[in-house]
Amino acid sequence: MLALARRAIAAALAGDPAPAVPDVPGTRLHRGAFVTLEEKDGGLRGCIGRIASDRPLGDVVRNVAVSAAVDDPRFPAVAPEELPELRIEISVLGEPSPFEPSGPGALVIGRDGLLVRRGSALGLLLPQVATEHGLGPEAFLAAACRKAGLGPHAWREPGTQVFTFQADVFGE
Repeated sequence: MLALARRAIAAALAGDPAPAVPDVPGTRLHRGAFVTLEEKDGGLRGCIGRIASDRPLGDVVRNVAVSAAVDDPRFPAVAPEELPELRIEISVLGEPSPFEPSGPGALVIGRDGLLVRRGSALGLLLPQVATEHGLGPEAFLAAACRKAGLGPHAWREPGTQVFTFQADVFGE
């Protein structure tokens, strides 16, 4: 998967066709996934994903890897000469489960990711975000709400749906 992501980015940056998805069992699973690109110093360089588990994982990884490199609105597109210096991390998402906002203590930092939704507003934070930023359960919930464009306490408000999910995370 990591090699596929790197080859897909390299092909897109060179203007070449996307590489074929290898015919191995994991690539056929229907899962959502995020691809994160990091600089050598650990700084974020791009992160894009697909939540829905309606497509084969190989296709999802290939597509979101390219999007992380060229479509993340927070960053300019990755230049071809940057790619060898970037580290790729893939987070394969498990199915979301409803989370009861009355018990933030049930949230397991480092294991659980968060998905917050109200109407068309949506915010997702991968499980590793809380650990990387030293966030406790309530701060993590507040950050997911802010990412959705909502107030930090929106997770407690009627009409806001909160889900947890786990992810298989691996990187270079």
